[in-house]
Amino acid sequence: MKIKLTDDLRKIASILNTKGFSCYLVGGAVRNQLLGLEEKDYDLATDAYPEEIIQTFNKVIPTGIKHGTVTILFKGEAYEITTFRVDGEYTDGRRPDTIEYTANIYEDLKRRDFTINSIAYDILKEELIDPNNGLKDLKNKIIKAIGDPHKRFQEDGLRPLRACRFAAQLNFTIEENTFNAISKNLDKFKSVSKERIYDELIKTMKADTPSITFHLLFKSGLLEIISEDMMKCIGIEQREKHKYDVFEHLLHTCDYCPQSDTTLRFAGLFHDLGKVTVLQFKEDGTPTFYNHEKASAEIAIKIMKSLKFPNKEIQKISHLIEHHMFNYEKNWTDAAVRRFISKSGQEYINDLLILQKADIKSMNLSSDAFELIDEFKSRIDIILAEKNAFTIKDLKIDGRVLTNDVQIPSGPVMGQILKVLLDEVLETPDLNEKMILISRAEQLYKELSEGETKKR
Repeated sequence: MKIKLTDDLRKIASILNTKGFSCYLVGGAVRNQLLGLEEKDYDLATDAYPEEIIQTFNKVIPTGIKHGTVTILFKGEAYEITTFRVDGEYTDGRRPDTIEYTANIYEDLKRRDFTINSIAYDILKEELIDPNNGLKDLKNKIIKAIGDPHKRFQEDGLRPLRACRFAAQLNFTIEENTFNAISKNLDKFKSVSKERIYDELIKTMKADTPSITFHLLFKSGLLEIISEDMMKCIGIEQREKHKYDVFEHLLHTCDYCPQSDTTLRFAGLFHDLGKVTVLQFKEDGTPTFYNHEKASAEIAIKIMKSLKFPNKEIQKISHLIEHHMFNYEKNWTDAAVRRFISKSGQEYINDLLILQKADIKSMNLSSDAFELIDEFKSRIDIILAEKNAFTIKDLKIDGRVLTNDVQIPSGPVMGQILKVLLDEVLETPDLNEKMILISRAEQLYKELSEGETKKR
């Protein structure tokens, strides 16, 4: 298959060529195009030294100049380009302590992680360079470390996780010696920063089937390092509506969430983690998991903080988990639907419905359950269109009105009154009128004040 090149890539290679240097497309850009996948990120390699690249182009950022990498800004696009190099020892489990430049592209390709990532493409000659038989492994759908896998994994502790991620992303298998080397290099993986692990997990969630990665993480021993809480879910049977243990149920739910939404996929992966901590058994031996959603949210928060998830993502994922257990029935009143919207948060409704569909799909339920969710969604849409109050902020009065017109001081009592008013408006939307609410607030304040007096 011919590699597609942009005019700008050819131009960059031509400019380098006029100075006597070569230029190759390397890494994922080559691999993915050979697999028929689209690629927009282009990594380049050259025999020009970083200083020579800086002298050749008008705008160059020394992004990783210590390790031979700079970024060329060319016609509004950024191109990372690295000088051919041979790496020294890796004592930090991430980057080489020293590097030595080389004029030989073949030497440069030997230092890379997997054979499928070590194919280069000469931009001007339009020729593939494949010293490590990466084309063969691409054809056979195999992820194989270059040379000694133990050495490759000792160089960078993240590589074992990358191998598992590529397996899901490309739907490949990991070569036996390469996979066996993962379990022998777990100590090196333990030194990898949480931020780098998080980045790999995000990429995993964008794969067609993330569960492939997590099965490999379990088999290799990596999962126990990433999350002991997920490990605890293995073998926890659920019975009744379920066809999988908790661990497999989490993985299937994750797979069934939209590939385009990593947040929802993490919510699916974590949504039942708390079942392990709340597990009890009925007299007949049937397991129960009452209030597992709250426990699951707490465990998910712990995991996400450990893995350095962004705070905004932690908040959304934990909220979805804590509110994923709703059991809509046809006999729900409109008031019950309004309360659901109020409790769950209007901005989370669509995601909660999608998450529950994924949850149901990984259970032993009939198609009626999906139809019920679709009906629930239709009712929610109708009620939302009525623009009723769903939060205290939607009430026709606020704290300022209560202070000025009813002489209710700011504090817990005011908050309690506003909560009661919202609850009554959710039941009867027509009550959301300023004068009605003021009158009712006066009554509530009087009742609460009299109750405090009697206590004394």
